[in-house]
Amino acid sequence: MHRTLQPASWPRPRGYANGVSARGRTIHVAGQIGWDANEQLVSTDFVAQARQALHNILAVLACDHAGPEHLVRLTWYVTDREAYRASGAALGEAYRDIIGRHYPAMSAVQVCALMEAGALVEIEATAIVPDDAPPAGELA
Repeated sequence: MHRTLQPASWPRPRGYANGVSARGRTIHVAGQIGWDANEQLVSTDFVAQARQALHNILAVLACDHAGPEHLVRLTWYVTDREAYRASGAALGEAYRDIIGRHYPAMSAVQVCALMEAGALVEIEATAIVPDDAPPAGELA
């Protein structure tokens, strides 16, 4: 379904892939922040917001018969690089609780602010669902 791309002479990355090759139906998920279905931020805590953003990504993917195993790319936008780095262990635990041990290609970028006041992290996702998966739209 997916193939991780890892140059032989490079050290193995922790928590992400350098590249992913896949074929199938592509799903692009808009940036998700740490708010609930009522558009209320779940917390002022970085990890709690990241956890909710990941749950939101899975909710969108489920609308097209996709799950965390179909993720091929995540882009993280964070407002505080040091908060992101300091929360490494807790963030890794939250990620594994929600996504599992599936590590797509990832980028993390510090930005000066996000569009929603109080949002500390926004995550965009790309997933590829195999061609033999159920047709799009039957679940929603």
